[in-house]
Amino acid sequence: MAFLAFLGRVLFVSVFILSAWQEFNEFGIHGGPAAKALKPKFNVFSNHVNSLTGLVVPPLEIKNLVGASIALKGLGSLLFIFGSSIGAYLLLLHQLIVTPILFDFYNYDAEKDEYSQLFVKFTQNLALFGAILFFIGMKNSIPVRLAKKKVHKTKTG
Repeated sequence: MAFLAFLGRVLFVSVFILSAWQEFNEFGIHGGPAAKALKPKFNVFSNHVNSLTGLVVPPLEIKNLVGASIALKGLGSLLFIFGSSIGAYLLLLHQLIVTPILFDFYNYDAEKDEYSQLFVKFTQNLALFGAILFFIGMKNSIPVRLAKKKVHKTKTG
């Protein structure tokens, strides 16, 4: 049973590990294709947040944002494989930050192809988010076993 749980965690984080590995290999000087694709989406997201809430998203170097994403996915995945809640929280943080920025279906008309493609990817990331929450909930619901102390029986007679 423990092996199946380990295998399940490995298969689950494979999407994060492969993504982090690809982004790491393509990173280069300016952050690679990931930074190039993220920059306009981040600008739209910043403007959207500013128009809705009045809060100004601080300007970030996109290269640093991609680097942080690689670090969160890589470290979070490695820790998650070994059953660490910290790894799950790192992956949760990554999903929380990246999902609304990358998959901004809300900026498109519902009848366009981009809308449906982004919405499907958004819901897939929501499913990953839910699976991580499920893992954290299950991890916290299992009571920690206390070390059993041997009860010394007194000899009679």
